[in-house]
Amino acid sequence: MRRSGPLVIVLLLATACARMGTALGPASASLVIRGDGGSVGVEVEIADEPAERARGLMGRTQLPEDRGMVFLFEEETTSAFWMKDTLIPLSIAFWGADGRIAAIVDMQPCRTDPCPRYSPGVPYLGAVEVNLGWFERNGVAIGDRVELRV
Repeated sequence: MRRSGPLVIVLLLATACARMGTALGPASASLVIRGDGGSVGVEVEIADEPAERARGLMGRTQLPEDRGMVFLFEEETTSAFWMKDTLIPLSIAFWGADGRIAAIVDMQPCRTDPCPRYSPGVPYLGAVEVNLGWFERNGVAIGDRVELRV
């Protein structure tokens, strides 16, 4: 029995290490948007797993001006976003397989059902949420190119 103690500790440590990727939350990267007016960057968390995409920015009371969250999909989708339990107003840009922004939508917090759903109206591969008005303040427009630097 005494010899099983170290084995149990090793197994617990191995389990903890295996879960660290999800326990620490989404990975992060730099997102650069290039357009006619130049380029602008934002540091983003990457939500590329279903649970991360479902959680999004729910429950956050603030988002630094130069931060956001990227939602990545393996295949083009037409899924809509909603703001249930999201406490801050956001803007979202959707881009397609060509890497160009196809739509920009402003979204308001929602605390009670039913919440509105926000969709670009076209298939997309990725989306980035930032503080409300960030795209306008930074001169980002439909047709600008998105580059994710991991």
